Amino acid sequence: MSRRSRSSRAWRYVWSGIRRDADSRVLVLASESQEWGYERLQYSDSDSEPDYRLMVPPVPSAVPVTGESYCTCDSQAEPSYNPRLRGFHRVKDCHCGEEDQDFDWVWDDSNRSTATLMTCDNRKVNFHTEYSCGTAAIRGSKELADGQHFWEIKMTSPVYGTDMMVGIGTCDVNLDKYRHTFCSLLGKDDDSWGLSYTGLLHHEGDKVNFSSRFGQGSIIGVHLDTWHGTLTFFKNRKCIGVAATALQNKRFYPMVCSTAAKSSMKMIRSCFTPTSLQYLCCARLRQLLPECPDTLSVLPLPPGLRHLLHNKLGWVLSLNNGLLGAPEGEEGRVGGLGSDSPPTPPLAGALSSESDDSEGCSSDPEACQRKRCRWT
Repeated sequence: MSRRSRSSRAWRYVWSGIRRDADSRVLVLASESQEWGYERLQYSDSDSEPDYRLMVPPVPSAVPVTGESYCTCDSQAEPSYNPRLRGFHRVKDCHCGEEDQDFDWVWDDSNRSTATLMTCDNRKVNFHTEYSCGTAAIRGSKELADGQHFWEIKMTSPVYGTDMMVGIGTCDVNLDKYRHTFCSLLGKDDDSWGLSYTGLLHHEGDKVNFSSRFGQGSIIGVHLDTWHGTLTFFKNRKCIGVAATALQNKRFYPMVCSTAAKSSMKMIRSCFTPTSLQYLCCARLRQLLPECPDTLSVLPLPPGLRHLLHNKLGWVLSLNNGLLGAPEGEEGRVGGLGSDSPPTPPLAGALSSESDDSEGCSSDPEACQRKRCRWT
């Protein structure tokens, strides 16, 4: 008796089941993946059926990213495997880098996916607490209007699966749209930008290599400069690049998303500073002293002024903007804080208005000075 051919629809269902299983399991050993046994599947001899052996889709990684933590404490050591839990686990939580006590915003309980749970005064979000069947997302409680906005997200669980992302989006992003689909939600359209744990930057459905991977213990910083219209990402408090430009006069919310079961992220810093001469001076000071862990520690300032700047602009004076030591030709992309030259994001061109205004500066020094003041 001849075997019946399998339809393409049935095969898509099989592979989607494998994809769901990879994300819904907390974590599995690499050796267990061999038990799925692709080579054991039988294929029809029918000439009319396509060869599915050449169309095997990639299965999302169930092995977490390690070695990318902000700190080197014992709790960030390589995870151990527990045969009873059939997964990796940590002995205790890590609180390194969590010095801030005041926060400009927290996660919004009324604008989140159904598969999320918040703890730690709405600063920590837990995704898919039992199992995962899609993509869950959440946004911040405050719309990021004019000024300088900086926040940091710490990966407090193993990082794995289809995607775990940090980014921004407008109020038009539907956070629950892909609750039954595994995808990279942030950056799927032109209303959002997202940095994946794989190092890919997503926007308008496109993606590009942007940074190295990040995993449990990594601290991802985001700086939204509404004055210059730039979006900059930091990893473990070092600048990794400018992701977008020309964002002036737009309203965004901080966002995160995850497809991994029992994953979590914690907002450990959220700051707002008006774009003022004070901010620009602090950003310039940090740019001139990039090797100092804390710029305030080396400046001869009165104690009162030092305390004021630490409370209001401490994040500006302690970040590594990566200007010095950048590879040749990368200074535009790694613009950092207070950069005079317009950055070149990987998914967008440089601001044409600034390049047009720069023409003719060499022949008229006074006009050049006026234009530089206007750019600042």
